[in-house]
Amino acid sequence: MTGRTNERQSLEPVPPPHLALHGRSTELAALTALSDRAGAGAPVLVLTGDPGLGRTALTEWAARSYTVGPVLRVRGSRAESAVPFSGVHALRCAAAGLPGGRPPGAADTGTTPEGLLHLLTATAAGEPLLVCVDDAHLWDAPSRAALGFAARRLHATGPVRLLLTVAGHHAADPDFAALPVLALAPLSASAEDALLDATARVPVDPAVRRELLEESRGNPALLRAMVARLSPAELSGERRLPRPPADAETLREVAGPLLAEFPADAGDLLLLVAAAHEHDPEGAGADAELVRAAAGRLGRAPTVLAPDRIPGVLVLADGRFRFTSSLVRRAARVCARPDRRRAAHRALGAVLESQGYGLPALLHRAWSIAGHDPPTADRLSATAGDPYVAASRRQRAAAYARAAELTADGCERAERLTAAAEQSLLAGRARAARRLLDRAGDGALPAAVRGRAAWVRGILALRDGPAADAGEALLLARSLLAADDPERALLAGLAAAEAAWATGDVVACLRALTAADRTAVFVRPVAERAPVLAAARAPVTRQGVPPTEAPGKEPGPPRDYLYGMRAMLERDFGRAIPWLRRVVEHAWEEDGPERLLWSGAAALLLGDVPAACRIGARTLAAARSRGPEASVPRALELLAYAELRTGQHGRARTHAEEGLRTAHLYGQSNVAAHHHAVLALAASIADEPARVTHHAAAALATARRHGLLQAATLAEWASGRAELGRGRPFEAAARLGPLVRPGPDGGHFAVRMLAMPCYVEAAALAGQRDDARAVVEEFAQWAHFGADTQAPAQLARCRALVADADRADELYEDALSLHARAGGDFEQARTRLLYGKWLRRRRRLREARACLRDALVAFERCGAGIWAGQAHAELRANGAAPAEARAGALDGLTPQQLRIARCVAEGATNREVALRLAVSTRTVDYHLRRIFAVLGVRSRVELSRMVEQTENSGTHGSRSGRPH
Repeated sequence: MTGRTNERQSLEPVPPPHLALHGRSTELAALTALSDRAGAGAPVLVLTGDPGLGRTALTEWAARSYTVGPVLRVRGSRAESAVPFSGVHALRCAAAGLPGGRPPGAADTGTTPEGLLHLLTATAAGEPLLVCVDDAHLWDAPSRAALGFAARRLHATGPVRLLLTVAGHHAADPDFAALPVLALAPLSASAEDALLDATARVPVDPAVRRELLEESRGNPALLRAMVARLSPAELSGERRLPRPPADAETLREVAGPLLAEFPADAGDLLLLVAAAHEHDPEGAGADAELVRAAAGRLGRAPTVLAPDRIPGVLVLADGRFRFTSSLVRRAARVCARPDRRRAAHRALGAVLESQGYGLPALLHRAWSIAGHDPPTADRLSATAGDPYVAASRRQRAAAYARAAELTADGCERAERLTAAAEQSLLAGRARAARRLLDRAGDGALPAAVRGRAAWVRGILALRDGPAADAGEALLLARSLLAADDPERALLAGLAAAEAAWATGDVVACLRALTAADRTAVFVRPVAERAPVLAAARAPVTRQGVPPTEAPGKEPGPPRDYLYGMRAMLERDFGRAIPWLRRVVEHAWEEDGPERLLWSGAAALLLGDVPAACRIGARTLAAARSRGPEASVPRALELLAYAELRTGQHGRARTHAEEGLRTAHLYGQSNVAAHHHAVLALAASIADEPARVTHHAAAALATARRHGLLQAATLAEWASGRAELGRGRPFEAAARLGPLVRPGPDGGHFAVRMLAMPCYVEAAALAGQRDDARAVVEEFAQWAHFGADTQAPAQLARCRALVADADRADELYEDALSLHARAGGDFEQARTRLLYGKWLRRRRRLREARACLRDALVAFERCGAGIWAGQAHAELRANGAAPAEARAGALDGLTPQQLRIARCVAEGATNREVALRLAVSTRTVDYHLRRIFAVLGVRSRVELSRMVEQTENSGTHGSRSGRPH
């Protein structure tokens, strides 16, 4: 028997190099376990999934990796003749190739289930044997029944291992239903990235990479097929990609074998359902009655429409047909013969037209036409542009795009492609909008068409690109649109100001607002323009603002916002406040997300943060209910930031996490950077340094690439505040100092004031009181303006930190009184913590204890774990908190000595330790000598090593007892 085993194993070569199967670690582990006879797992595994997900590749890996015995491999086949493919006969032929095997006879094709089981066990002869059957669902019915019977009766400790692959829609067939199944899922984004790098012959351009990965949707075979048809110049971005990247030939290569399984009438049903899905790609499937009516117009019998004829591919639920695989749906339509596809669309269009569905009916009519058809194109374009026609923005984009394809005139085609790009942008499909603009080109087009294209490009860059480039594109759009479309020109000017705001360029922001103001004159009805034109010709002050400008019953939200923002940037607060208040008041009359976003921004500028929260919630509801979909991430940004300003860190985190997901979904990396910054700020008050680092780094990566100074300042503020919370004032001051510095090298002008209290605290605790005093006086101007309800209390706290001892007590009391009026647990608790430290240092222990306990409760209530740790440690040092049970080398130290030891282990000097713990340097020297004596160490290096070893072993203390 031993000799036979060696002879059989010699048929298989030495295990080959591993195949590159990216993102399939779970599947490879399951295949490895299948080969283990000593394991407790089942001896059978069924791999299933959509076409192209790697069933055959995994089978090949299993066969090549099986080193303990021979492998029998049989692949199912679609019969080319009337005789079904006999899987059992094929298996016998494969077994006959092994030493000792017998050639199959004619009677073998009718092998019974028991006979197949006997064949497998006899072939194994007690030694390990792996049987791989790829596409077992293609076997004839008797062979499938025999295979299922044998699989269910194999023993876990027996010699035979059976690996089957079946198409996803056959996984529930009776022959395979009772067997262990491993369903393949699409590849993850990181696995797809790795696969693309391994498949491409040259470095792949980032834009090309995004498009290929979006088109493949996690299907490795489709990704490989697309890459195979691209030239190096196309992959590197030197030449444009072919359209579409996954054409009929590519889809047929991946999904064609599955489609070939179905008879012609079943293929008709697949085509009809796939075609019906085109006019509503975001819906829950194709309306069954629509499909049935269209099939009747094509002369198909009702039996064709039974989804049980193709189970697993189509499902019928709630009166709608739905594909289980988007790849099969795409292939069913694209791979059909053009005449059959046009006939299906023609039938669907006729049914929809008879039912009164305007735009969907026109779309199907248009898809049924080959070549140019200007009348249909005109009608389709006019219907897509009618605001009273019920249609989604994605449907309008499809209508404009199809109208462009039917249009012969180049200028009209470019105009319609631009309109399609605009609708795609509003639908949150940024990459589709860019592709449509590329098709439109930049030829000799009218100014209005070029202006709209520049507007779309500017908004795309504002959400996902360099903000400075976005600003210039939007200013160009404003100038091109001013004569023909002044309303859109005004919006382009305001968007240019938004881009400049994101970069922190006040001059550019004012320039954009002034340009928008020149456009605003022409937006009003003619009868109302004369007074404004006269004012525009009058003497001007401050960047061209008419001196008589004042809010009245006119002009409306965009102009109110424009005038208020410009006055704010010019630091003319008396003029800014009335305009901005009007913008806030407009919020309760508006239901458009864009105008509500202006109202929310105005509320934040005025310091009415509760109103900003309400407006943010209203904006989110409006964006979700009426769209545009692209406004959802920005609505969530406004809401999360407002909640952060009110101290509702948990709610801010929830909305920012959703905003991050939707921003990535809609291709808005700049908005995603702001959500990362909000999440970093929310994590900076908790004991989550890893989250702070992750989100701050993610925000900074995009901010630095796209020039987003506001997002960068927020992220750096989060990192500095986290350092301050960990009790590291020197590091915090170093991070926060550049943010509060005035001028172009400092932080964002709208954020630096918010970060100033943190910097003052860090600088004061680090002994840099002169630097802190210089900042306090500038912060006083901000607090006086009233745009931040917490600012007056924070100002009193900052003054207490830098004041002499005889004034600090009164200032801390003033700060607590102001906090009581403003509300907000977190800021009030920070003041109580600092006041408690100050009281303890002056031996006013009972008052310190009360302050610190209140601070601890407030920190715990608002989820500020890292700051609660500071308060707890201060209470312990004050003798007011019970020492925690601990064991280890540091047990002999008092709480104060333990804190000093940990500070020294972090590398702090005696002076730095004294500043952190609010004690004198002499006290630190005394305790450090005692620590050396108790622990038996002679140097700071030995002390650091002992603290590190004890902390890492987890035998001493808890996180809440660490010094901060």
